[in-house]
Amino acid sequence: MIVIDTHALVWLTSGEPRLGRRSRTLLDTSLAGDTLAVSAISFWEVSQLVTRGRIDLGTSAGGWRTEVLNLGINEISIDGEIAVYSTTLKGLPTDPADRIIVATAILRGAALVTADERLLAWKNSLRRQDARR
Repeated sequence: MIVIDTHALVWLTSGEPRLGRRSRTLLDTSLAGDTLAVSAISFWEVSQLVTRGRIDLGTSAGGWRTEVLNLGINEISIDGEIAVYSTTLKGLPTDPADRIIVATAILRGAALVTADERLLAWKNSLRRQDARR
């Protein structure tokens, strides 16, 4: 299973060239195998960006979420296990959304596709793929 970070999901759905060839292939393969997932917190993050005018998706955040799910990307809800576990991650930046996304990947035994330098550099056994590659 692959969990995709928020910015990488936006890159994937918008055709952003910053998404690297290797990552795009990995995500496409995962999508075809029904093993590509996103944390529900990513939809909250995107909604915040849309509301603040920081990104334009050409649709509402809710409409974009529907489009993402219609592609076959699996949404992982934030449950109590993920919420609690996210607070125990030593050395991880304090951003709550990042912590939830990382906890989701770890607890689901998934790799994380991200370009976030802080998450890529974090000292942990979490499998990661730099989304720019």
